[in-house]
Amino acid sequence: MNRFKNIRTIMMVLFALLALAVPVLAQDGGAVTADEVNTIAKKMYCPVCENIPLDVCGTAACAQWRDEIRIQLEQGYTEQEIINDFVGRYGDRVVGTPQDPTLRALSLVTPWVIGALVVALAGFSLLRWWRGRGVQAALAPAGAPVSDDDYRARLERDLQAKR
Repeated sequence: MNRFKNIRTIMMVLFALLALAVPVLAQDGGAVTADEVNTIAKKMYCPVCENIPLDVCGTAACAQWRDEIRIQLEQGYTEQEIINDFVGRYGDRVVGTPQDPTLRALSLVTPWVIGALVVALAGFSLLRWWRGRGVQAALAPAGAPVSDDDYRARLERDLQAKR
């Protein structure tokens, strides 16, 4: 009888462990949420529409790409591995900025350099124009015509004087 008691105790312990393990096994630990997919999709752009992030685009292509992201997350891929996979298949336009560090630096610095050059050129032109106005006023003889009407009147007088 003692032997049956031990077996019964062992069976109860195993049953209790099994009862606790079944709900844990029933949970889908590999399920990926929409938030996890959208975290990656925010960093990518629609292949069909221009400049629309993948997470908000409603096209069928974007839905398919989000499904691909979900599948890759379930397979254990990291965020950077997923982005690299899409860039490898579809090019840098998927992420908007080049993945190569040198090209990325160039694409981020170039607009600032061009802007600085435009401001410097505009400042130089404005300064040159401003100084030119002062030089013209200094070179003009006293009593020189100031407006077009004065110039025209002087021209008429000079032409009549030559006749």
